[in-house]
Amino acid sequence: MFEKTKEKLLNKKARIGIIGLGYVGLPLAVEFAKANFSVTGVDTDKERILRINKGLSYILDVSSEEVKALVSKKILKAQSDTEILKEMDVIIICVPTPLRKTREPDISYIISATDEIAKNLTKGKLIVLESTTYPGTTEEVILPKLDSQDFKAGRDFFLAFSPERVDPGNKIYKTKDIPKVVGGVTKNCTELARLLYSQIINEVIAVSSTRVAEMVKLLENTYRIVNIGLVNEIALMCNKLGIDVWEVINAAKTKPFGFMPFYPGPGIGGHCIGIDPIYLSWKARMHGFEARFIELASQINSYMPNFVVERIASGLNENSKSLKGSQILILGVTYKKDVSDTRESPALEIITLLQKKGAEVSYHDPFVPRLQVNGMSLESVKLTKKDLSLKDCTVIITDHSELDYKFVLDNSKLIVDTRNVLKEFKDKKIVKI
Repeated sequence: MFEKTKEKLLNKKARIGIIGLGYVGLPLAVEFAKANFSVTGVDTDKERILRINKGLSYILDVSSEEVKALVSKKILKAQSDTEILKEMDVIIICVPTPLRKTREPDISYIISATDEIAKNLTKGKLIVLESTTYPGTTEEVILPKLDSQDFKAGRDFFLAFSPERVDPGNKIYKTKDIPKVVGGVTKNCTELARLLYSQIINEVIAVSSTRVAEMVKLLENTYRIVNIGLVNEIALMCNKLGIDVWEVINAAKTKPFGFMPFYPGPGIGGHCIGIDPIYLSWKARMHGFEARFIELASQINSYMPNFVVERIASGLNENSKSLKGSQILILGVTYKKDVSDTRESPALEIITLLQKKGAEVSYHDPFVPRLQVNGMSLESVKLTKKDLSLKDCTVIITDHSELDYKFVLDNSKLIVDTRNVLKEFKDKKIVKI
């Protein structure tokens, strides 16, 4: 079966099924289709399926022109029926892995996808998990559901893990440009996964096991959350000491070795940085190890929305205004600039905190026309001279490139700048974090 599957991959005759067509799955599906593989996306979201089959993209990094061309060639399609998985030679799992309210891993989507694969398992299949999860998931959760006396991993089917490394909105590093790490449950599994991704990725790195591959992803984002937590703590400290943290960072980064700049912000957002390290911390606790750096960084980062609200209240107080009853405009509600993704965005918590304190909150975001916060539906307001001048405070949460910050500064009474986008301007009405 190894040789047959290998030949299909090398000849691009392998039929590829991708479960989950979000920020990871759709770009991956497009890359494989562009490499002339037949690709079928499977998703429970009927709106996604409808749009893809009409040749329309809903992901910023994938153009509708690309999707339409591939659908027209009949090498890309989407559907909800999982029975199609039986016909696939390769199945890649790209489903969400959120946290439960108890801050424990929720791998229910992985389990559900695996159950559907098990129902449609045939010999020769290569199955790859891309969803970020804790070390051991592939071998402890997926493998037992697929492995049996008649179907042995590495002989009859092949199982591997390859962490997704998507960076939405990155114009330099697209899917094909980001090196891919792969690790299988056997050497044959690893080799087939390496061959699969080498068809579309410039560089593929094979590691010794699925556990190593799973840990790679968690290390990458734990590195980021810990360093962001450190610089956020420095920002809190500098505020107490009356020091401009941005000036400190800009001076420190002139050192050509031994220092890498990270920047403070209103909080951690997105699906990866704030969630992945918690998966690792949870797994460590299961083995009697306390991940203190991760927990401390998470606590500091989680506090930042509260600190932003404190800075808003302080700025208003300087203008003899109370936070209660004030009109606050939030600029940017996505978790990072120039994307439309609001998952885990600190803006959501900041809006909630402001509303609880009696402020009247509105927002402007060119990428998010409508927003749901605490069951309430908000619409992005226009950024006009009149509207800005009527607000008691404008708060820059997301530094979208297309916004005219000089215009915002000129027409606002007070600005809380959480991203240092107004660094070129010296004005008493600017409050930094």
